[in-house]
Amino acid sequence: MQVRVVIYHPTGFTDEVHRLFFYKSLFADSSLSWVEQLYQAALSVVDSESQSRIKRFYHRDDACRTLIGRLLTRTLVKERGIPLPDVKFAATAAGKPYIVSQSKEKNILFREFLYPPLAYNITHDNNLIAMAYAPGLQNSPAFSLGIDVMKLRIPGRETFASFVETVGDQLTQLEHRQINEGISQGEKLKRFFWMWTLKEAYTKALGIGLGFDFRRVEFDVVERVVRVDGRIPPGWRFNMFTVQDGDDVYQGVVAEFVGDIPTRVVDETAKIDWLTVHDAVEFTQDAIATLKTE
Repeated sequence: MQVRVVIYHPTGFTDEVHRLFFYKSLFADSSLSWVEQLYQAALSVVDSESQSRIKRFYHRDDACRTLIGRLLTRTLVKERGIPLPDVKFAATAAGKPYIVSQSKEKNILFREFLYPPLAYNITHDNNLIAMAYAPGLQNSPAFSLGIDVMKLRIPGRETFASFVETVGDQLTQLEHRQINEGISQGEKLKRFFWMWTLKEAYTKALGIGLGFDFRRVEFDVVERVVRVDGRIPPGWRFNMFTVQDGDDVYQGVVAEFVGDIPTRVVDETAKIDWLTVHDAVEFTQDAIATLKTE
């Protein structure tokens, strides 16, 4: 399992140093600012359906985050030596995305699973976009892999107590006790976000969509034990990680069903060899160069 993180700062796209990247060979329109050239060049290397979806966003920042997510998946496919015209990005009835290969013979379109199978899942929060990917092992076609990240902060002008109260009905009694023990507010916040991102990652791995009762999933953050409906579910691996973005910290969890192993919660926040972090401008430049040759 691997995780790629892209950190997107809207202000970073106005930094003069990035003008050193010359886009004339990629998107030659001197009437556009270099930032707009970067955006248009990136947009041109994704499929028309993605382009239409991205263009519907009212805020450019939302469009850019979604575009980066599309670039993450497409560069992943390209790195595996698979031509993009030979794949289709599909989704289950509940909306969980997956990739299939496609070919046309005598004007008949054939679709089948990639070989070797590939699982992936994408999440974003604030300035961070992340993709987890791994060999497709269990429950094709979308496979049981999910990721979630959240910025470690209390939204708006809320207090910790009022913030937790808004989602308190989705926490178990044990979880409530663990975030209300005699610990600092900073530690309470960390515990809450570990609980929440694990619940999100697990349900995303299941691919069951909205409506799942989060109280069914309990994360004993002190003992690092996950229970679903009161029992430890077999065959799961939960990887905890953090990403530093200046003064901001993001906490994340990857949930993966691998089967035939005791379930483990792995806290690898200190040193992670399966996580890479990229600047959005540099990542976008590299993605354009990689995908433009398709």
